[in-house]
Amino acid sequence: MQSLSNKPIVASDKPVCLVGGAPIAEGAISAVSDHAGAFVGVDGGADHLLAADMHPAAVIGDLDSLSDQARATFHDCLFEVTEQSTTDFEKALTRVAAPMVLGLGFTGGRLDHSLSVLNVMAQHLQRAILLIDREDASFIAPLGQVAFDLPAGTRVSVMPLGAARVTVTGLRWPFADMAMAPDGFTSPSNAALGGRVSLQTDGPVLVTLPQAHLRTAMQAAVRAR
Repeated sequence: MQSLSNKPIVASDKPVCLVGGAPIAEGAISAVSDHAGAFVGVDGGADHLLAADMHPAAVIGDLDSLSDQARATFHDCLFEVTEQSTTDFEKALTRVAAPMVLGLGFTGGRLDHSLSVLNVMAQHLQRAILLIDREDASFIAPLGQVAFDLPAGTRVSVMPLGAARVTVTGLRWPFADMAMAPDGFTSPSNAALGGRVSLQTDGPVLVTLPQAHLRTAMQAAVRAR
């Protein structure tokens, strides 16, 4: 077990993938390795890395759901954060310095865990964070304007995580300066017309694309530096 300091535990000039404990597809870690410079096990998510024969740069969390085998195998890179005021996802996120953070194994399991991850993402709008699962690639749109190209018919969901005024063009159902909120107007299962999609927002909005468009989602999630 290693001690913590004010410095990031993992620092990389390439995207870092956090791996959580929710179910993931077979081969998912191998597929993401093409995009990630390092992997971080988030508590029990380290067992996914163990199963994939992948040694993480670190295992971060309160470590209460880490298997004995993973604990023994990754003993040289365990970082226990015992405070309970933050989730394991936030414990890891705030201790990683990277231009982008990919999250694998944070959706498709317990609903409260998935919702807590979205809550953390909405609180860290300055970070480029992208969730990946079997079906989707989801990212918080940068504040201001972002544009990306998609083939006609591609599913695009625009879901607010807080209050936001949003304008979207290039979709089958565009809208302008709409007040969006989790308990108000949302735009799930919209579709690209083909070509440029443009989105402007002043608040936290989650954009979800099919997982096949992961690279486009990564490019769109990048923050100005």
